[in-house]
Amino acid sequence: MLNKHRGEIEATLDGRSYRLVLTLGALAELESAFGDDDMLALAARFEKGRLSARDCTKIIAAGLRWAGCAISEDDVNAMQAEDGAAGYVDIVARLLSATFGGAGKSSEGGESTAPDPFAGRA
Repeated sequence: MLNKHRGEIEATLDGRSYRLVLTLGALAELESAFGDDDMLALAARFEKGRLSARDCTKIIAAGLRWAGCAISEDDVNAMQAEDGAAGYVDIVARLLSATFGGAGKSSEGGESTAPDPFAGRA
């Protein structure tokens, strides 16, 4: 069962359901991978919404690993997401929103009001 308070999301890759979460360890891994000095720099990078396919692979792989799945970036590169490229973008956007944007909750109990890191991108 997902724990949305921890920022966990569910995603389907290769027809299988996976849990993903960006823990503090995952964020430290991503800081190192992206060469960012701290979490604020990492969050600012994601807010810009200019993420490459390589960036998305790193984020998805970190989310899977820190949720308990022994997986490499090469493994993620070989996986298929539902809806193709749009599916990968959706996974990353939901994971970042769950991590940095209040885990999908707004003050009125509806959808998250956090900025979408991929807003305006096709």
